Amino acid sequence: MFNAEVARWRKSSRSNDQGLCIEVADNLPGVVGVRDSKDPDPVLSFEPASWAAFVTATRTGAFGS
Repeated sequence: MFNAEVARWRKSSRSNDQGLCIEVADNLPGVVGVRDSKDPDPVLSFEPASWAAFVTATRTGAFGS
């Protein structure tokens, strides 16, 4: 289960000032939380391996440009 109260949220260094950002918390064991920076509820939670696969696929262009 994801505990948003102890999560440490971070945004991408590529985020801009327009508020179109997601925040990720990966400091909790067994879960990665993802939320919208301007509307923090709800939090989506993923298993770390699933999140890592998504990030890798995104970086390698698996979803297009």
